[in-house]
Amino acid sequence: MAPPPTQTKIADNRKARFDYTITDTFEAGLVLTGTEVKSLRNGLANIRDAYAAVHGEELWLINAHIEVYKQGNRFNHEPLRHRKLLLRKREISKLLGLLKTKGVTLIPLHLYFNERGVAKIEMGVATGKKKHEKREAIKERDWKREQARAMKGERE
Repeated sequence: MAPPPTQTKIADNRKARFDYTITDTFEAGLVLTGTEVKSLRNGLANIRDAYAAVHGEELWLINAHIEVYKQGNRFNHEPLRHRKLLLRKREISKLLGLLKTKGVTLIPLHLYFNERGVAKIEMGVATGKKKHEKREAIKERDWKREQARAMKGERE
């Protein structure tokens, strides 16, 4: 599911729904520095290999790559630094309970600016798919594509 049109998309994790079964989604804020926000406004981010982890009572986004801001000075940010996720305490405790289950992880789905211009990230509670489940997804996608071609051919 893509962000609504009132939001400005920065980065998308397209492989997430292919590699994982998403059971629940939620929106979180990010603690960012000034140069990180400027890089995000230029669309220079990659969340493909990112995930969220628990440190104490906090959730952190790990391995999200935000490109160094070219006009930044010596106070520029580290591209792969850990970024704190901003959630309500109730949401964090719920997610901590879910993450104790074996095979469950938090992965980013979309990184975007909301209508107020604040950087947000949509996270998904996910379990990894097995190889045969991925094959079934490919077969189903190909079958739907063939059906669409056949229907288009009938109309013409």
